Amino acid sequence: MIDVIKQLIASIPDIEGKLNRAREFLQIVILKILYDKATLDRLSFTGGTALRILFDLRRFSEDMDFSLIKKEEYNFEDIHQELVSGLALYGFNVDSKPRIENNVHSLLLRFSELLKPLGISLLGSQKLAIKLEIDTNPPLGGHIVSTLVNKTYMFNIVHFDLSSLFATKLHACFYRKYTKGRDYYDLLWYTGKRIKPNYVLLNNAIAQTQGDTLFVNEGNLKSFLLENIERVDFAKVRQDVERFLEDKNELRLIELKTFKQAVESAY
Repeated sequence: MIDVIKQLIASIPDIEGKLNRAREFLQIVILKILYDKATLDRLSFTGGTALRILFDLRRFSEDMDFSLIKKEEYNFEDIHQELVSGLALYGFNVDSKPRIENNVHSLLLRFSELLKPLGISLLGSQKLAIKLEIDTNPPLGGHIVSTLVNKTYMFNIVHFDLSSLFATKLHACFYRKYTKGRDYYDLLWYTGKRIKPNYVLLNNAIAQTQGDTLFVNEGNLKSFLLENIERVDFAKVRQDVERFLEDKNELRLIELKTFKQAVESAY
């Protein structure tokens, strides 16, 4: 399998690009394992990695986020073992670190004996990490759909529709405790496509984490967006997102003026 990745990244000139593409291949393998074990039937794929794999977002991603939609027969330890054993069958040496914190179940997978053979690192000890997070108590209101993916492998992915994905992204942008630049790149992508959020899901998410009775709707969406992006540190956004961009020229779009124009044009 390492030879397959070598072939995949052979024409990529820079180390950063090779790393991003190798990580994405492993994310696809992880999804394939979860599909084969029927685990994806109980989880809704969310976040930036979902946008990348399902809708060809022009930035790479790092971690994989899911929302639990069917609690019957859900067992986090089973998922943990399925992935470790499944990745071993694909020829990958992985050490894992599961963690349960409140309603979030996370699994850090670290791939060893990979980066040096791929020519990405000179250090044999350096590992490539992918973290999976499962929200076991997601806010209500998300619309679930299924999409056939054909990228190296062919399988179905259960996920939120774009309106619901946008709602979760808005919540991440404006209510996360720290600035994650990738969130704002995604926000610009949604805005450029004039996608409207799932208001029920967005308001439920805000109420769940903030305790606020804020009601975002069609009438106040524009003001909600404009008021919140005024508080964004776009220097931090650019610093975070740069290494994940396919086209570094897009960094020039990551500024307050561009976001304001995009919001005004879309809504």
